[in-house]
Parts: sequence; structure tokens; C-alpha cells
Amino acid sequence: MAVMAMLGSTTMLAWVLFGGLTFATQPVALTPAQIAANAAGKRHNSDFSKWMIISLAAFAALPLFYRFCSVIYSRIRLLVSLGSENQRFFAAPPSTWVSFIKKHVIYSPLFRVRHNREFRLSTAVSVGTLPTRFQTFFLLGYLAGNIVFCTVMIDRAVDTMSMLGELRNRTGVLAAVNMVPLFLLAGRNNPLIQLMGISFDSYNLIHRWLGRIVVLQAVAHTSCWVAAKVMKSGWEAVVTPINTNPFIRFGFISVVCFVFLMLHSPSAIRHAFYETFLVLHIMAAALGVAGLYYHLEIKGFAGLKHVKIAITLWAFDRGLRLLRILYRNVGRKMTTATCEALPGDAVRVTLHLARPWTFKPGQHLYLYMPRLALWTSHPFTIAWSENEQYIKFDEEKLSLHRQDIAHVGQSTLSLVIRRRTGFTDTLYKKAYGTPEGRFTTRALVEGPYGKVDTLGSYGTVVLIAGGIGITHPVPYVRELLDGYAKGTVATRRITLVWAIQSPEHLEWVRPWMTDILAMEKRREVLKVLLFVTRPKSTREIHSPSDTVQMFPGRPNIDTLLDMEIDQKMGKVAVAVCGSGSLSDDVRRAVRGKTHKANIDFIEEAFSW
Repeated sequence: MAVMAMLGSTTMLAWVLFGGLTFATQPVALTPAQIAANAAGKRHNSDFSKWMIISLAAFAALPLFYRFCSVIYSRIRLLVSLGSENQRFFAAPPSTWVSFIKKHVIYSPLFRVRHNREFRLSTAVSVGTLPTRFQTFFLLGYLAGNIVFCTVMIDRAVDTMSMLGELRNRTGVLAAVNMVPLFLLAGRNNPLIQLMGISFDSYNLIHRWLGRIVVLQAVAHTSCWVAAKVMKSGWEAVVTPINTNPFIRFGFISVVCFVFLMLHSPSAIRHAFYETFLVLHIMAAALGVAGLYYHLEIKGFAGLKHVKIAITLWAFDRGLRLLRILYRNVGRKMTTATCEALPGDAVRVTLHLARPWTFKPGQHLYLYMPRLALWTSHPFTIAWSENEQYIKFDEEKLSLHRQDIAHVGQSTLSLVIRRRTGFTDTLYKKAYGTPEGRFTTRALVEGPYGKVDTLGSYGTVVLIAGGIGITHPVPYVRELLDGYAKGTVATRRITLVWAIQSPEHLEWVRPWMTDILAMEKRREVLKVLLFVTRPKSTREIHSPSDTVQMFPGRPNIDTLLDMEIDQKMGKVAVAVCGSGSLSDDVRRAVRGKTHKANIDFIEEAFSW
């Protein structure tokens, strides 16, 4: 019930505030000239809204084309490499211009090295990260396009009042148009994630900047109206309509809500009070959209259709999320979670699912635990899955074949959650405080979400993780080893690099790594390198075998990649999941190797 209330909060809020209200407005008689001017203005606004949509499509075309070419190329590479052991053709360094684009555009941070490492005012206050160079090109280009569309073809030769009226109309309609991609990119069920292969993290960045653009356009729209009224009749002409005219009142409510959304969304505030931020963000967005809807509906403005599309996208995402939750967790049994406290302030959560379902490496889910956090959900990478066989008898047919009576279902998913603040702190204290160090509770699971990076077409795969980031590469290692044993992947070298602070952190994934190390043909392709950054003594550092080695200190990414490139097989993929500083270090090292090898960089990050 709590989840249903959360997912339906936006609709209920809008209905409570505005749903039962009707407004009686006196029709205003217009002259033929005014009618003609209004009609021309509507056509003008409609034209610019169409051009804005075309601009959005143009901005999406480049990454879509890149994604299409990448998928086709990786598929061809996989098919060709399955029959070849050396894969020399794909191991050759790319052309100079491809290497240049990778190094200076696609993989490049905005300035020198820093991208995912947060800027911190203190250990508890973060002010965010810098976008990559490609993200910056996109954001600046889109911002410049909006500025042009808001100002081009406005007749500055006419009187100030007419110019303010044109600018007011232009910014208003473009703000409504921008709300469509704003709400599309905010949803968890954003179809562009898989279509373009762009992570939720990147779309979240674009969503935040789109929100700022909408707010600035809404403020400009309101400012033009206020300036015109003050110039003509003084401030009384502004205050009176807000109190008496429903059209103005709802527009004013909407713009106040939009300004609040921008003011309370900076990284420092968002991270420090995330639970409160989320509730206020949803409520303010619902109130702002409802106010805008009625503001446009009263006069029948063209921007109303864009607001309706945005509301439809929002409702679709929330409805689909509710259906996912019900389908995944409600059946003959309910989904439960067994939470076990681990050394190093971590918790292993084993989800016993109501229905078996599959996931692909790299995906994540959202976890609800109503007893610990009433209705909030938190994203976590899926680290492991367990399959079990169950027997299904067919009364009409008796078969002696095992495949006819044994069915495989995915019964559990596992997560490893590092203790931070808020929900994760409550979860760890609950598990640690029980006598057995574990407890079982009801849970709801929503997912899977996230883009899927298929690594089976690469001859050499280097997976680098820091701390709790190990949950990302572990499923890839199992998938690639299984594919190598079956002959379905091109991968011939797998190197897993894991940097941890203490050897006790090995307990986080020990049962899963035991299964991986026992897999067929594992010794032929897999090498595990463990780096303990804060060992208590040198006796803690010992290498179990040649393929599983442990070292003190931090990994030297440049040296590791040079070693892999010297012994590479086919094209190289380097994937990283860890702290911002580790990700930036790996990004810098890969950029320096683009001229030496055919190498791709994959970063797993999740901003909120």
C-alpha cells in the first residue's frame, strides 16, 4: 500500500489541489486586428515548437548513429572472432582520426583528468562532478539552440511592449516543449537507455540541465509579463491579477514551483537530505505541472499539448513501475530478503523472489524494504544470481527425459550494500544488531534497469573495481567464463583487478568467487589481481596461485594496461566501477593507450 501511495502521489496531489475546481471567466471581446494578431502568434509559436523538436531529433541522431555502428561492428567482430584464435585484425590500433576522437571527444573529461571524482566542501558535503567533453558539447549546443529560438526573429524595431510580448510568448511555448524530454529522461523506464546505449547516469545529467533550461525560460516568460505590466500600470497591475485571475494565478503557482525545484536540487542539498529532497521534488513537480496545465487550458494555448505529453510520459512511467513491482513480488509467495552483516561495514542481501526472472550483467534494481524505509527505493547493482531446478509433472504425458520434467528458474538475486548514511546505515545496524548477524524481512524489488554492455565480442577484457564496485564485474566474469567454455564468446583473456582497503573485504564476494574459480577452463583465461591499500601487516598479503595474486598498495593502472596490451588478444575492453578517483585514473590511462591498441573504455557510475 505504501508503494502504491507513493507511485500515485502525483495524480492524487493534482486532483486534491485542482481536480474539483471549475472557473467561470468572463469572455473578453477582441477586435478583428487582435484576433488576427493572436492567430499569427499561435502559428509562429507552433513553428518554433516544431523546430525545437527537430533540434532534439538532430541532437539524438549522432549518438544513435554511433550506437548503431557500434552494435553492428561488435556483432561482426564476434562472428568473425569465434573461428579465430589470434584475432589480429581487431587487435590492430585504429586509424589516427578514430584514436583522436576517442581520446579528445568521447572519453575525454571536460578539462584534464577530473570527471567522476566529486568536488567536496567537506567529507559530508559534495557539490557534484564535471561532465565529460562530449556531454558538455551536447549541453552547450542545446542551450545555445534554446537561446537562439527564444530570441531570433523578434522585431526589435517595434515598441518595447510588443517586443516583451513576443519574447514572453516565445519563452513560454519553448518551456512547454522542453518539458517533454525533461520528463522522458527522468523516468526509470526511459526507452532511450537501451536504444542509444547511454547510461542512466548521463541521462540524469541531461535531465538536470533540461530542468534548469525550463526554469530559466519560465522565469523569462514571467519576467516579460511583469515588466510589461509594471511599465504600463505599476506593480498593482501585477498583484491584482495573481489574486483574482485564475489564468495568471496558476501560471504564478507553476513558476514558483519550478524555481523551488531548481533551488533545492544542487548536489550538496540533494545528497545531504536525499529522502526529504525526493518527497519535495515529486510534490513540487506535481504542483507545478498541474498549475501549468490549468494556466494553458484556460486560454487554450498551443503548449498545452506538450504538457499533456509530459504528463502522459510521467503517468506511463509510474504506472509501469507499479505493474513491475506487483508482477515481480506478488504471487503464491511474496518476495523476501535475507540480510547478513559482513566485515567492513557491508551487508549481503539475498532476495528470494516471488517469481523467477533473469537479469544481464551490468543491470541494477531498486529495493524497497517497508519496515526499514517506509516507501523509498534505492538502486543497487545485481551482483549474483542462483538458479535452481524444480520438477514439473505433466499428468497427460509421462516422460523419462530429464529436460522434459526439470525446469530451471532463477530463484534468488544477491546484492552487496556498503554502509553509508540513511537507509544503508539502518540496514547494517539492523543486521549487525541481531544475535545471528542476519535477519529476514519482506521486500519489494523493481527492475531490472540499466543499459547492457555486451563484452563477449572483445578478445581481451580488463575489469577494474574499487571497494563495493566489485558487484559490477563479478557477473561479467561468470558470463564470459561460461561463454568461453561453451565457445560462444570471442574473449580469450580476462583480467579482474580489485582494489580493497582490507583483506576482510574479500568476504563480500567469497562464496561467488569460489564458484567462479571452480568453473570449467577458468585457468586458461582468467587472472585475478587483488590490491590491498591498507594492510595491517605484510602477513595478510599472500597469493593463492599464479592466477590469483595479491599485492599491497594501490594498482598502477598505466602499468597494468601496458602489460595487457603487450599480451592482448583481439580488441580490448576496459571497464571500471569504483570511486570517482579510480574511474578518472582508469579513464586517463585508457586515453593514453588509444593509439597503441584498439581499446574501448566503459565506466559504470550512478549519480543521484
